[in-house]
Amino acid sequence: MRRKSDLPSKVCPVCGRPFTWRKAWEKVWEEVVYCSDRCRSRRSKVTRPS
Repeated sequence: MRRKSDLPSKVCPVCGRPFTWRKAWEKVWEEVVYCSDRCRSRRSKVTRPS
């Protein structure tokens, strides 16, 4: 069993909060950018740095 502190994490570009790996994202973790559906729907209101 892995500890939550050992799981990979990313920072959401919309809200700026860190979020950790979830079992549901196991196969697509490299493609996950936003922490939630709410942030994904607000992505157009925030400009991403290039």
